[in-house]
Amino acid sequence: MPKKGARVCGYCGKLHDSGMRCERVAKQNRDRKARFDAKRPSARQRGYTAEWQRESKAYLAAHPVCVRCGSPAALVDHIRPHKGNHDLFWDKANWQPLCTPCHNSAKQAEERRMRKAQR
Repeated sequence: MPKKGARVCGYCGKLHDSGMRCERVAKQNRDRKARFDAKRPSARQRGYTAEWQRESKAYLAAHPVCVRCGSPAALVDHIRPHKGNHDLFWDKANWQPLCTPCHNSAKQAEERRMRKAQR
């Protein structure tokens, strides 16, 4: 299968192989993510405690298949983002089993689109 050709980077002006990132762009992304993480509450502060671990493990035992693609589920996702709402966080009707790829790609992209539309 043919490989995509190299592309000119919009930041440094150099050629980079397809799928490769400019080190400058990679550093900017790392810095941006570090700034975001510095402001973000810890997982524990967001409600992901030992109690959550027990409940999500039990939920996955009862619902072992990803609702999006049918592969084995790896985590429990909140259908509607809880945004700190304790009742919504613990509402099992708001939970769904997802595999890691579905959660980390499709679901996150969907949430970004929803946030963008709300602005």
